[in-house]
Order: sequence, then C-alpha cells, then structure tokens
Amino acid sequence: MASHNSSPAGRSPQRRRGHERVAALLAAASGCFAEKGFDASTMTEIAARAGASIGSLYQFFPTKELLAEALMAEHGEALNARMERLVAQTTGWDTDELAARLIRTFADYRRRHPSFVALTEAAGSLPPSLSRTIRQRMRDYLCQILAIQAPGLAAGELRPAAMVVQQLMKAAVALQNEQPASLRNAAQAQLRRALANYLKTLASD
Repeated sequence: MASHNSSPAGRSPQRRRGHERVAALLAAASGCFAEKGFDASTMTEIAARAGASIGSLYQFFPTKELLAEALMAEHGEALNARMERLVAQTTGWDTDELAARLIRTFADYRRRHPSFVALTEAAGSLPPSLSRTIRQRMRDYLCQILAIQAPGLAAGELRPAAMVVQQLMKAAVALQNEQPASLRNAAQAQLRRALANYLKTLASD
C-alpha cells in the first residue's frame, strides 16, 4: 500500500526534469534559428547548445521540423496572450491609440523573438500550416477588436477588415529595417495615421 501511495510522488521529479529538458532544448533551438536560420541550424549544434546529448534531443524531437513546430506553438501561445490583453483593453482606447498599440504589439514581439521571424521566413522548409495557424488566430483577435471598435460593421465585413489591419501591421514591421532612422520614424508615423484613419472609417460605417 505504501508503495502505491509513493509512486505518483516518485514520478513528479521525472516529469519536472523532462519539462526542464524540453525547455532547454527549445531555448537552444530558438537561439540557433535566430542566429543562423532554420535551414543552416543542425540538430547537433542545438543539442550542444542545450548541454544535452544528441540522443536526448532526438528522444523529444525526432526531427528538426518537429522542433520548429513546438517552438512555433510556443510563439503562438505567447502572441495570443498579448492579443488577448489588447482585446480586453480595446474599449478604453480611441482609434489613434488602438492603431499605435496594434502596430507596437506585433513589432515588439518580432523584435524580442528573432527565432519567430526566422521560422516564419523559412516558409519553404516548414509546413505552411505552422505560420497559417498563427496568422488565422491573429485575425480572430483582430475581428474581436474591430467588433468592439466598430459595432456597426456587418459581420461579413469583419474578416476582410481584419486582413487589411493585419497587412498594415506587417507593413509597419517591414519599415523597421529602413535607414536613416529619421526617415523610418516618419514613415512609421504616417502608417500609424493611415491605420487610425482606416479604423475611424470602419467605426463610422
């Protein structure tokens, strides 16, 4: 009887160690993908970076694609959490503030998580469903935000409008590499105004 009661407690440290190993492997993969890109990164260097054996890496992730899929799922959850916070705060913002927040959220996430950028850019090497799932979920949140900001907008117009907002957010990200900084900042300010004006147009329909 004592043995039966002690077995769950005995398994807990193993599960915890397993979670810690997976977290270390994902962190190592994130670093490699950010520095070298998905294609150039190897499972051997990912394992070495994590301080793990190659056998341990393959035990959890038999292929590099599965490793990338797990990392993208992690990125998707983190991005979803940010979008959920935006949805919750939307009612307190006017269109100018909302436009600035939308652009800042996506741009900041990409800047802080370079492996996310590396994986989204490795479209030819990874299943398209990886980035498609994140993209569609982002549109779901944008639909919720637009429904709050533009309550008079017809239900059938929400999804197309969310796609337009999403493309404007991506355009702002694309401007981040422009030089000089003064020109980049001016262009980004104009893009924020364009998004704010679009949001105002939706709200007035």
